[in-house]
Amino acid sequence: MSKLDEFKRSRDFVVCVDSDGCAMDTMNIKHIRCFGPSLVDEWELEPWCQPILDRWNVINLYSGTRGINRFKGLAMMLREVNDRYTPIDGIEELEAWAANAPELSNDAVRKEGEKHEIFRKALSWSRRVNSGIEALPQEEIHPFLHVKEALKAAHEKADVVVVSSANPEAVRAEWDRFGLTDHVDLLCTQEMGSKAYCIARLCEKGYQPRHILMCGDAPGDEAAAEENGVLYYPILVNQENESWQRFLDEGLECFLSEGYAGKVQEQLRGEFRRNLGL
Repeated sequence: MSKLDEFKRSRDFVVCVDSDGCAMDTMNIKHIRCFGPSLVDEWELEPWCQPILDRWNVINLYSGTRGINRFKGLAMMLREVNDRYTPIDGIEELEAWAANAPELSNDAVRKEGEKHEIFRKALSWSRRVNSGIEALPQEEIHPFLHVKEALKAAHEKADVVVVSSANPEAVRAEWDRFGLTDHVDLLCTQEMGSKAYCIARLCEKGYQPRHILMCGDAPGDEAAAEENGVLYYPILVNQENESWQRFLDEGLECFLSEGYAGKVQEQLRGEFRRNLGL
């Protein structure tokens, strides 16, 4: 039984918070220094290194697929490599798995290893990424301003759950380092399923839909909330500190007083879409 299965509601409200790029200022550094370069190394793509790195960052940081699961992003990028630069053996198998697998994690891709070499390479790449992330200078990994105060304020009146598609060990280490887990009831990470799945399971715990708020920075976070009929609070890219200040000053109380649904949410979601050029 997972910790998500064991979790029990203790308050009437729950605030869900994404990690990378939302609470933690980690998204750019991880993709630019770890994800992209590890892809180039694993598939020996040095002749096309710069355009591939640039395109990886567009897919994962600066477009409507910002925040996509690492293996979905990998499949998208390798498809483009196959079509533009050099053949990628097994790309169809990886695409099918990434589109349909109920779990997208290192353990899940490891279990596919006997089916095709591309899954073994995908696991090797993912492990390279994790090793690279672990080696990043700790002083360059930190939460955005006002996150800790916002989590503390939320936790005084609501349950708080991390809902992230990131590696569980990395999330735990980062949130522990800054004392953020002191204000969290549950960590839902990559191995527990998609964000939409995790929110759906939280919906089964007895919260009313308007008492569940997902805080995120990417379209996938918004979609996960919308799919489950719960509320969404956007953290705007390149305006993260201001977004958390607004949550602390206005957003949290508006949510807890049941005034967030409707006009307030739609105004913020409009800002969110414009911010990403959607």
